[in-house]
Amino acid sequence: MHYANPKYLSVLVLLTAVVGLFYLWAARRRRRLMNRFADKSLAESIAPAVSMGRKITKMAVLITAIALLVFSLARPQWGFEWKETKFKGIDILIAIDVSRSMLATDVKPNRLERTKFGVKDLVKKLNGDRIGLIAYAGTAFLQCPLTIDYNGFLLTLDDLNVSTIPRGGTSVASAIREAINVFKGQDKKYKTFILISDGDNLEGDPMKAAKEAQEAGIKIYCVGVGTFEGSLIPATGEDSSGGWVSDKGGNVVKTKLDEELLKNIAISTGGSYVRATQSDFGLTLLYDKSISRLEKKDIEGKMNKQYHERFQYFLGLAILLLMLEPFISERKRFAR
Repeated sequence: MHYANPKYLSVLVLLTAVVGLFYLWAARRRRRLMNRFADKSLAESIAPAVSMGRKITKMAVLITAIALLVFSLARPQWGFEWKETKFKGIDILIAIDVSRSMLATDVKPNRLERTKFGVKDLVKKLNGDRIGLIAYAGTAFLQCPLTIDYNGFLLTLDDLNVSTIPRGGTSVASAIREAINVFKGQDKKYKTFILISDGDNLEGDPMKAAKEAQEAGIKIYCVGVGTFEGSLIPATGEDSSGGWVSDKGGNVVKTKLDEELLKNIAISTGGSYVRATQSDFGLTLLYDKSISRLEKKDIEGKMNKQYHERFQYFLGLAILLLMLEPFISERKRFAR
Protein backbone atom coordinates (compact mmCIF):
# COMPACT_ATOMS: atom_id res chain seq x y z
CA MET A 1 0.00 0.00 0.00
CA HIS A 2 1.16 3.50 -0.89
CA TYR A 3 0.23 6.72 0.94
CA ALA A 4 0.06 10.14 -0.70
CA ASN A 5 0.12 11.90 2.71
CA PRO A 6 1.95 9.50 5.06
CA LYS A 7 2.38 12.22 7.72
CA TYR A 8 -1.22 11.61 8.79
CA LEU A 9 -0.37 8.06 9.89
CA SER A 10 1.48 9.42 12.92
CA VAL A 11 -1.49 11.72 13.61
CA LEU A 12 -3.72 8.64 13.45
CA VAL A 13 -1.77 6.80 16.15
CA LEU A 14 -1.58 9.86 18.40
CA LEU A 15 -5.25 10.83 18.04
CA THR A 16 -6.53 7.29 18.56
CA ALA A 17 -4.46 6.98 21.74
CA VAL A 18 -5.64 10.36 23.04
CA VAL A 19 -9.34 9.59 22.42
CA GLY A 20 -9.01 6.13 23.98
CA LEU A 21 -7.31 7.50 27.08
CA PHE A 22 -9.95 10.23 27.37
CA TYR A 23 -12.73 7.65 27.39
CA LEU A 24 -10.97 5.60 30.07
CA TRP A 25 -10.44 8.73 32.19
CA ALA A 26 -14.09 9.79 31.74
CA ALA A 27 -15.38 6.33 32.75
CA ARG A 28 -13.22 6.21 35.87
CA ARG A 29 -14.20 9.77 36.82
CA ARG A 30 -17.89 8.95 36.42
CA ARG A 31 -17.53 5.88 38.63
CA ARG A 32 -15.63 7.90 41.24
CA LEU A 33 -18.25 10.65 41.32
CA MET A 34 -21.06 8.10 41.61
CA ASN A 35 -19.36 6.36 44.53
CA ARG A 36 -18.91 9.73 46.21
CA PHE A 37 -22.62 10.51 45.74
CA ALA A 38 -23.97 7.22 47.18
CA ASP A 39 -22.76 3.83 48.31
CA LYS A 40 -22.55 1.05 45.74
CA SER A 41 -25.84 -0.68 46.55
CA LEU A 42 -27.82 2.58 46.50
CA ALA A 43 -26.07 3.86 43.37
CA GLU A 44 -27.09 0.76 41.42
CA SER A 45 -30.74 1.37 42.31
CA ILE A 46 -30.89 5.07 41.42
CA ALA A 47 -28.50 5.21 38.45
CA PRO A 48 -29.62 4.30 34.92
CA ALA A 49 -29.09 0.66 34.06
CA VAL A 50 -26.03 1.09 31.86
CA SER A 51 -24.57 -1.89 30.01
CA MET A 52 -20.77 -1.81 30.14
CA GLY A 53 -20.58 -3.95 27.00
CA ARG A 54 -22.84 -1.57 25.05
CA LYS A 55 -20.90 1.42 26.37
CA ILE A 56 -17.63 -0.10 25.17
CA THR A 57 -19.21 -0.90 21.79
CA LYS A 58 -20.41 2.70 21.40
CA MET A 59 -16.97 3.99 22.33
CA ALA A 60 -15.23 1.57 19.94
CA VAL A 61 -17.50 2.64 17.04
CA LEU A 62 -16.72 6.33 17.61
CA ILE A 63 -12.95 5.77 17.95
CA THR A 64 -12.92 3.59 14.82
CA ALA A 65 -14.82 6.27 12.86
CA ILE A 66 -12.33 8.96 13.92
CA ALA A 67 -9.40 6.67 13.06
CA LEU A 68 -10.87 5.96 9.60
CA LEU A 69 -11.38 9.68 8.96
CA VAL A 70 -7.75 10.44 9.74
CA PHE A 71 -6.58 7.37 7.80
CA SER A 72 -8.47 8.60 4.73
CA LEU A 73 -6.52 11.88 4.99
CA ALA A 74 -3.34 9.83 4.48
CA ARG A 75 -4.82 8.92 1.08
CA PRO A 76 -4.12 5.18 0.92
CA GLN A 77 -3.49 3.99 -2.64
CA TRP A 78 -2.92 0.63 -4.25
CA GLY A 79 -2.78 -0.48 -7.83
CA PHE A 80 -1.18 1.78 -10.45
CA GLU A 81 -0.71 2.46 -14.12
CA TRP A 82 2.13 4.09 -16.01
CA LYS A 83 1.35 7.55 -17.39
CA GLU A 84 3.53 10.00 -19.27
CA THR A 85 3.85 13.41 -17.62
CA LYS A 86 4.28 16.16 -20.19
CA PHE A 87 5.61 19.65 -19.56
CA LYS A 88 5.67 23.05 -21.21
CA GLY A 89 8.77 25.05 -20.47
CA ILE A 90 11.97 26.76 -21.51
CA ASP A 91 15.46 25.34 -21.99
CA ILE A 92 17.81 27.20 -19.65
CA LEU A 93 21.54 26.52 -19.87
CA ILE A 94 23.73 28.04 -17.14
CA ALA A 95 27.50 28.53 -17.43
CA ILE A 96 29.42 29.15 -14.21
CA ASP A 97 32.96 30.51 -14.07
CA VAL A 98 35.07 28.18 -11.89
CA SER A 99 38.40 29.96 -12.35
CA ARG A 100 40.42 30.89 -9.26
CA SER A 101 39.16 34.47 -9.31
CA MET A 102 35.77 33.08 -8.24
CA LEU A 103 37.31 32.30 -4.82
CA ALA A 104 37.57 36.03 -4.09
CA THR A 105 35.64 36.96 -0.97
CA ASP A 106 34.35 40.41 -1.94
CA VAL A 107 31.01 38.60 -2.14
CA LYS A 108 30.42 36.36 0.89
CA PRO A 109 31.26 33.56 1.46
CA ASN A 110 33.03 33.78 -1.91
CA ARG A 111 31.96 34.42 -5.49
CA LEU A 112 31.58 30.75 -6.41
CA GLU A 113 29.58 29.74 -3.34
CA ARG A 114 27.36 32.82 -3.66
CA THR A 115 26.73 31.81 -7.26
CA LYS A 116 25.62 28.33 -6.16
CA PHE A 117 23.16 29.84 -3.68
CA GLY A 118 21.75 32.09 -6.40
CA VAL A 119 21.30 29.21 -8.86
CA LYS A 120 19.55 27.13 -6.18
CA ASP A 121 17.09 29.99 -5.63
CA LEU A 122 16.39 29.99 -9.37
CA VAL A 123 15.77 26.23 -9.46
CA LYS A 124 13.07 26.64 -6.76
CA LYS A 125 11.07 28.73 -9.24
CA LEU A 126 11.24 26.26 -12.12
CA ASN A 127 8.24 24.14 -12.99
CA GLY A 128 8.70 22.13 -16.17
CA ASP A 129 11.64 24.14 -17.54
CA ARG A 130 14.71 22.11 -18.47
CA ILE A 131 17.99 23.26 -16.97
CA GLY A 132 21.59 22.36 -17.77
CA LEU A 133 25.04 23.28 -16.44
CA ILE A 134 28.34 24.25 -18.04
CA ALA A 135 31.51 24.84 -16.01
CA TYR A 136 34.29 26.87 -17.56
CA ALA A 137 37.73 28.24 -16.81
CA GLY A 138 40.47 27.94 -19.48
CA THR A 139 38.03 25.73 -21.39
CA ALA A 140 34.41 24.66 -20.93
CA PHE A 141 32.63 21.34 -20.38
CA LEU A 142 28.98 20.38 -20.08
CA GLN A 143 28.53 19.11 -16.52
CA CYS A 144 24.77 18.42 -16.60
CA PRO A 145 22.73 18.09 -19.82
CA LEU A 146 19.36 19.82 -20.09
CA THR A 147 17.00 18.04 -17.73
CA ILE A 148 13.85 18.36 -15.61
CA ASP A 149 15.54 16.29 -12.90
CA TYR A 150 16.23 19.25 -10.63
CA ASN A 151 17.68 17.10 -7.84
CA GLY A 152 20.24 15.64 -10.23
CA PHE A 153 21.11 19.13 -11.44
CA LEU A 154 21.61 20.36 -7.86
CA LEU A 155 23.93 17.46 -7.07
CA THR A 156 26.10 18.44 -10.03
CA LEU A 157 25.99 22.08 -8.96
CA ASP A 158 27.16 21.21 -5.43
CA ASP A 159 30.16 19.36 -6.86
CA LEU A 160 31.50 22.43 -8.71
CA ASN A 161 34.82 23.82 -7.49
CA VAL A 162 37.91 25.48 -8.92
CA SER A 163 39.35 22.04 -9.73
CA THR A 164 36.39 21.01 -11.91
CA ILE A 165 38.12 22.32 -15.05
CA PRO A 166 41.76 21.15 -15.14
CA ARG A 167 42.91 23.94 -17.46
CA GLY A 168 43.37 27.26 -15.65
CA GLY A 169 42.59 30.72 -16.95
CA THR A 170 39.26 32.18 -18.05
CA SER A 171 37.77 31.79 -21.51
CA VAL A 172 34.26 33.21 -21.78
CA ALA A 173 34.32 32.38 -25.50
CA SER A 174 34.70 28.66 -24.67
CA ALA A 175 31.60 28.77 -22.48
CA ILE A 176 29.54 30.44 -25.21
CA ARG A 177 30.68 27.98 -27.87
CA GLU A 178 29.92 25.04 -25.60
CA ALA A 179 26.39 26.43 -25.23
CA ILE A 180 26.09 26.69 -29.01
CA ASN A 181 27.01 22.99 -29.28
CA VAL A 182 24.47 21.99 -26.63
CA PHE A 183 21.66 23.89 -28.37
CA LYS A 184 22.63 22.73 -31.85
CA GLY A 185 19.64 21.43 -33.82
CA GLN A 186 17.01 23.04 -31.61
CA ASP A 187 14.46 25.66 -32.61
CA LYS A 188 15.99 29.14 -32.35
CA LYS A 189 13.25 30.72 -30.24
CA TYR A 190 13.67 28.32 -27.31
CA LYS A 191 17.36 28.86 -26.50
CA THR A 192 18.23 30.66 -23.25
CA PHE A 193 21.79 30.87 -21.94
CA ILE A 194 22.80 32.40 -18.60
CA LEU A 195 26.47 33.32 -18.23
CA ILE A 196 27.70 33.90 -14.66
CA SER A 197 31.13 35.48 -14.34
CA ASP A 198 33.21 38.20 -12.69
CA GLY A 199 34.01 39.54 -16.17
CA ASP A 200 37.62 38.42 -16.33
CA ASN A 201 38.58 37.05 -19.75
CA LEU A 202 42.16 35.94 -20.33
CA GLU A 203 41.89 34.27 -23.73
CA GLY A 204 39.70 33.98 -26.81
CA ASP A 205 37.33 36.50 -28.37
CA PRO A 206 34.06 36.47 -26.40
CA MET A 207 32.37 39.08 -28.62
CA LYS A 208 32.99 36.96 -31.71
CA ALA A 209 31.55 33.96 -29.89
CA ALA A 210 28.57 36.08 -28.81
CA LYS A 211 27.89 36.98 -32.45
CA GLU A 212 27.92 33.26 -33.32
CA ALA A 213 25.43 32.67 -30.50
CA GLN A 214 23.18 35.46 -31.76
CA GLU A 215 23.20 33.93 -35.25
CA ALA A 216 22.24 30.58 -33.71
CA GLY A 217 19.25 32.19 -32.00
CA ILE A 218 20.67 32.06 -28.47
CA LYS A 219 19.86 34.85 -26.04
CA ILE A 220 22.58 35.36 -23.45
CA TYR A 221 21.70 36.71 -20.02
CA CYS A 222 24.75 37.73 -17.99
CA VAL A 223 25.16 37.94 -14.23
CA GLY A 224 28.18 39.82 -12.90
CA VAL A 225 29.60 38.51 -9.61
CA GLY A 226 31.99 40.61 -7.54
CA THR A 227 32.56 44.22 -6.60
CA PHE A 228 34.24 47.17 -8.30
CA GLU A 229 36.66 47.44 -5.36
CA GLY A 230 37.69 43.81 -5.90
CA SER A 231 39.47 41.34 -3.65
CA LEU A 232 42.61 39.22 -3.42
CA ILE A 233 42.49 35.61 -4.62
CA PRO A 234 43.34 32.74 -2.24
CA ALA A 235 46.32 30.83 -3.62
CA THR A 236 45.25 27.35 -2.62
CA GLY A 237 41.87 25.72 -2.12
CA GLU A 238 39.02 27.71 -0.65
CA ASP A 239 41.02 28.64 2.44
CA SER A 240 43.02 31.84 2.21
CA SER A 241 45.56 30.61 4.78
CA GLY A 242 47.73 29.43 1.90
CA GLY A 243 48.48 33.00 0.83
CA TRP A 244 47.40 34.94 -2.24
CA VAL A 245 47.74 34.52 -6.00
CA SER A 246 50.63 36.56 -7.43
CA ASP A 247 51.67 37.43 -10.98
CA LYS A 248 55.01 36.52 -12.55
CA GLY A 249 56.59 39.60 -10.99
CA GLY A 250 55.57 38.50 -7.51
CA ASN A 251 52.86 41.14 -7.17
CA VAL A 252 49.64 40.09 -5.45
CA VAL A 253 46.75 39.91 -7.93
CA LYS A 254 43.52 41.74 -7.18
CA THR A 255 40.42 40.75 -9.12
CA LYS A 256 37.61 43.22 -9.81
CA LEU A 257 34.24 42.92 -11.48
CA ASP A 258 34.40 43.93 -15.16
CA GLU A 259 30.84 44.72 -16.24
CA GLU A 260 31.51 46.09 -19.70
CA LEU A 261 32.27 42.77 -21.35
CA LEU A 262 29.23 41.08 -19.80
CA LYS A 263 26.93 43.96 -20.76
CA ASN A 264 28.15 43.92 -24.36
CA ILE A 265 27.66 40.16 -24.65
CA ALA A 266 24.09 40.40 -23.33
CA ILE A 267 23.12 43.37 -25.51
CA SER A 268 24.57 41.83 -28.69
CA THR A 269 22.37 38.74 -28.33
CA GLY A 270 19.15 40.42 -27.21
CA GLY A 271 19.54 39.36 -23.61
CA SER A 272 20.13 41.46 -20.51
CA TYR A 273 22.65 42.00 -17.73
CA VAL A 274 22.28 42.14 -13.96
CA ARG A 275 24.89 42.60 -11.23
CA ALA A 276 24.70 40.23 -8.27
CA THR A 277 24.61 41.77 -4.81
CA GLN A 278 24.92 40.25 -1.37
CA SER A 279 21.17 40.51 -0.80
CA ASP A 280 19.90 39.67 -4.31
CA PHE A 281 21.89 37.55 -6.73
CA GLY A 282 19.69 38.67 -9.63
CA LEU A 283 18.85 35.33 -11.25
CA THR A 284 15.29 35.23 -9.95
CA LEU A 285 14.81 38.80 -11.18
CA LEU A 286 16.03 37.81 -14.65
CA TYR A 287 13.70 34.83 -14.65
CA ASP A 288 10.62 36.75 -13.47
CA LYS A 289 11.12 39.81 -15.69
CA SER A 290 12.45 38.21 -18.87
CA ILE A 291 13.04 34.47 -19.14
CA SER A 292 9.69 33.23 -17.77
CA ARG A 293 7.88 35.39 -20.34
CA LEU A 294 9.54 33.70 -23.30
CA GLU A 295 7.46 31.35 -25.41
CA LYS A 296 7.38 27.85 -23.91
CA LYS A 297 7.66 24.63 -25.86
CA ASP A 298 6.47 21.09 -25.27
CA ILE A 299 9.18 19.25 -23.38
CA GLU A 300 9.46 15.49 -23.59
CA GLY A 301 7.92 14.04 -20.45
CA LYS A 302 8.74 11.02 -18.37
CA MET A 303 6.79 7.95 -17.32
CA ASN A 304 5.45 8.05 -13.79
CA LYS A 305 3.46 5.62 -11.66
CA GLN A 306 -0.10 6.85 -11.26
CA TYR A 307 -1.52 5.19 -8.14
CA HIS A 308 -5.26 4.58 -7.76
CA GLU A 309 -6.91 6.43 -4.88
CA ARG A 310 -8.64 4.20 -2.31
CA PHE A 311 -9.32 6.68 0.52
CA GLN A 312 -12.99 6.91 -0.40
CA TYR A 313 -13.66 3.42 0.97
CA PHE A 314 -12.35 4.34 4.41
CA LEU A 315 -14.07 7.73 4.34
CA GLY A 316 -17.39 6.11 3.46
CA LEU A 317 -17.06 3.56 6.26
CA ALA A 318 -16.21 6.34 8.75
CA ILE A 319 -19.34 8.29 7.78
CA LEU A 320 -21.46 5.14 8.12
CA LEU A 321 -20.13 4.48 11.64
CA LEU A 322 -20.73 8.11 12.66
CA MET A 323 -24.35 7.79 11.48
CA LEU A 324 -24.71 4.49 13.36
CA GLU A 325 -23.17 5.61 16.68
CA PRO A 326 -26.12 7.73 17.99
CA PHE A 327 -28.47 4.73 17.64
CA ILE A 328 -26.37 2.49 19.89
CA SER A 329 -27.99 2.58 23.34
CA GLU A 330 -25.94 2.21 26.51
CA ARG A 331 -28.89 0.84 28.53
CA LYS A 332 -29.24 -2.79 29.43
CA ARG A 333 -31.97 -4.88 27.95
CA PHE A 334 -34.26 -6.33 30.57
CA ALA A 335 -36.16 -9.55 30.10
CA ARG A 336 -39.92 -9.12 30.39
